[in-house]
Amino acid sequence: MSAPRLEIKNIVKKFDGRQVVDDVSLTVMPGQVTCLLGPSGCGKSTTLRIIAGVEMQDSGTIHVDGQLICDTVHRVPPEGRSIGLMFQDFALFPHLSVGENVAFGLPKGRDARTRVEELLKKVGMLRFIDEYPHQLSGGEQQRVALARALAPRPRIMLMDEPFSGLDDRLRDDIRDETLEVLKDEGTAVLLVTHEPGEAMRMADEIALLRDGKIVQQGAPYNIYNAPVDRKAAAFFSDINVISGTVEGALTQTPFGDFLAPGVPDGTDVDIVIRPQHLKIDFDRGGVGPHPTAEDGTPAKATVIRARFVGASSLIEFKMEHDGSVLKATVPSVFLPKSGTALWLMFRRDRCFVFPRQQLGD
Repeated sequence: MSAPRLEIKNIVKKFDGRQVVDDVSLTVMPGQVTCLLGPSGCGKSTTLRIIAGVEMQDSGTIHVDGQLICDTVHRVPPEGRSIGLMFQDFALFPHLSVGENVAFGLPKGRDARTRVEELLKKVGMLRFIDEYPHQLSGGEQQRVALARALAPRPRIMLMDEPFSGLDDRLRDDIRDETLEVLKDEGTAVLLVTHEPGEAMRMADEIALLRDGKIVQQGAPYNIYNAPVDRKAAAFFSDINVISGTVEGALTQTPFGDFLAPGVPDGTDVDIVIRPQHLKIDFDRGGVGPHPTAEDGTPAKATVIRARFVGASSLIEFKMEHDGSVLKATVPSVFLPKSGTALWLMFRRDRCFVFPRQQLGD
C-alpha cells in the first residue's frame, strides 16, 4: 500500500475559546475524492484552510505523501505544499484571458502553453482560450477555474463549495465533468459541502462533521444505510420517528415489536424510518397476500394530504393510535383524498433503532 496522499492527525483549532475543529483525523489516497460534509458552522472550511496553510492549527499534524508539512513547530508555507484550491467564487483574474488565467503561476515557455491547451481541451474550453472571464457563463468560468487549479499539477485539490453558485440544472453536469478530469489527473481531492446529494454523487468516502468532530466516516452507501444516530440519518433525507421504550430487549409499537439488542430496559428509543420505506397496505381488504412478519404489523392512519412531486408522490398520514404524523413516498402518481383511511407498515430491515437524542445534543 502506498502512503496516503494527504493525512491529517488530531487537528484542533480554537477561536475565542471555542473549539471549532475538534480532534479531526482523516486520510485521502491518490485519485480518491473525500468529502467533508456537514451543516454551516461545523468546522469544514476551517479544516480546509488549515490544510491549505491559511490557518494554523493549535495541535495536530498534516502529512503529504508521508512527509510532515505542518505541526505546531514546523510549517511549510502554502505555496510549497503542492495543494490546489477551488472556491465557489472561481476567483478568476478579470484582466487576464482564459489562457492567461490558466497559465498564471506556471513558468513561462512552450511547456506552459502545452499544459494550458491540454487542460482547456479536457474541460471543453479550448475554443475560449483568448476570451475574458466576463464573456463566460458561470459554468464556463467554473471549468476555467478547475483548469487553472490543476495547471501546476497539485498532488492535492481542496474544494470549498465549488458548485454552489451554479444553476441547479447545470450543476450535475459540471460536477460529473469535474470529477472525470480530477480522476484522470490522479489528484487526491478533499471537497467541502453542506449538500448530502453532492457528497453522495462525488465522494469515494464521506466524513460527516458535527460541531467540529467527525461523527461518522465511510463510503456513501454505508453512511446512508447504516447511520450512526438519528441526526446522521436525518441529514441525508426526511425521516419518520416513532418513539418507544425498551423492555426485555424489545420496543412495543403499533407496528409490532422491534428488537433493541444491547439497549438497557427502560431506555427511551427512536425508531427511524425513511418515507420511501413506509409501505401502504393496499391489500388489507383481503385481496392479495397477507403481510409477512418482516413487513411488520399494519397500523391504521388517515390521509392528511397528498402531493405529486415529480418522480413520486408524497403522502402525509395522521396515525390513529396517537395522532402523530408520518410521511410516505410512493413511486409515480398516488393521490388519495384527504380523510381516506389506509394501513401502514414497514420492514424491520429498513429501520434504525437509536437511544433517544435530545435535539441540542
